[in-house]
Amino acid sequence: MAPHSDEHDYHPKDALQATLKTTMLTGGVGLFASAVQNTLTRKNVGPWGVFTRTGGTIGIFAAMGGTYEFVKTASANLRQKEDHYNVALGGFFSGAILGLKVRTFPAVLGYGVGLAVTLGAFEYTGGSFFGKKRDPNVDEFERRERIRTAYRTSGEETLAQLGEGRGIYGPGYAERRRERIKEAYGIEVPAS
Repeated sequence: MAPHSDEHDYHPKDALQATLKTTMLTGGVGLFASAVQNTLTRKNVGPWGVFTRTGGTIGIFAAMGGTYEFVKTASANLRQKEDHYNVALGGFFSGAILGLKVRTFPAVLGYGVGLAVTLGAFEYTGGSFFGKKRDPNVDEFERRERIRTAYRTSGEETLAQLGEGRGIYGPGYAERRRERIKEAYGIEVPAS
């Protein structure tokens, strides 16, 4: 492994504690989903149907959450890096748990790869639906002024880089165009 610099030291995390917390949380979400499934069944099976009839949902949710968190944290501890590969590994094993419900090997691989790609790409692109998180210590007005001044270029510089045409014309363009057309084709273009 490459040596780590002082500013990017990795601090190991307790994988078992994180796994237990996540398993409990996702198990609770699974209990809610199971209750909704039980409510929507045609035949009334009573309140224990949450555990007896649709209880597999609780187990799948809890197993997926626990597996994801354990693999993500354990791989981060082993690699001593916190990056999107850990999330993708956790997503693969978690998706494989979901694929076990179908009971075919292609489903296990397919669900695993699908969840790994989705979660890995999400983490790689910043891990947020709302864009990059802003630094609370930076004044918003100063940040926007910096953005505006960073991309301002003069018209002459833009014209020199792009050239004339495509809607960008420098001063005296009409006369130069008239001269070019007269030299090339011998046609007098009237001044507008």
